Amino acid sequence: MIKGLILKGVGGKYTIKTKQGIFIAELRGSIKYSNDRPIVGDFVEMEIIDEKNSKGMIKTILPRKTKLHRPLVSNVSQAIIVFSIKNPDPHLNLIDRLLVFVAHSGLKAIICFNKSDIDDINKVEEYKELYENAGYTVIITSAVENLGKEELKKVLDNEISVFAGPSGVGKSSLLNMIQPNLQLRVGEISKKIKRGKHTTRHTELISLKTGGWVVDTPGFANLDISFIDKLEVGDYFPEIKEASYLCKFNNCMHINEPKCEVLKRIEDKRISKSRYKSYLLILDEIEKNRRY
Repeated sequence: MIKGLILKGVGGKYTIKTKQGIFIAELRGSIKYSNDRPIVGDFVEMEIIDEKNSKGMIKTILPRKTKLHRPLVSNVSQAIIVFSIKNPDPHLNLIDRLLVFVAHSGLKAIICFNKSDIDDINKVEEYKELYENAGYTVIITSAVENLGKEELKKVLDNEISVFAGPSGVGKSSLLNMIQPNLQLRVGEISKKIKRGKHTTRHTELISLKTGGWVVDTPGFANLDISFIDKLEVGDYFPEIKEASYLCKFNNCMHINEPKCEVLKRIEDKRISKSRYKSYLLILDEIEKNRRY
């Protein structure tokens, strides 16, 4: 029995990296029909059934540190949230929803605004200031001009990272910029709907020369976070969480309560209205989901 890391799973066959090399493994019966099947990022115990042809059988899934459901991947330590400055334009509410999802999953979030080379009205500085003021690390990139390459490589070093964001924002292009030999497929933007075509067909763990790993995942535009407890939502907005300690009531929801520090900071422009709007929209979504 040897231990390995699942890099990819397609059609019931799993590509596993071990100290003895790369193996293609299938599932043992008890795991195959269980509710908890192996996913990319899992560390597993595997039995070698054909060493010459590098074939194995997965026997056990080892405990996971973290687990994301969309994309479905385990043992990730951080998420790189990628949005383009233009073509397609960034959707701030979706950024905030992703940030909440990532925080709820126990991951560190880093925001990456890509395609700065086509930012003809200099919106990138506005977005950068918005999210840095909220407490996030923001990296500005351009795969065309190799901008932000070293910053990205530094944050990816020795981490297991997931790239997340809508299709067409340049996730695959950025990974190719960091490590050209990856040769990941890059899609075109649909002129009709201004969205990217899905060039990533499955979730896959990719080794970087820095020693870290990244997950290139299918793009997506919708994210359901209605399962989160509404009392916890404020904790996933760093600037709201910080201000909430000074609210009069411990259970303040920051809507219309007296002596609410969050509302005060919004009025003083220390908390952005767009971020607060996202907070309210998420609360409303959770409330509606409970009714039905």
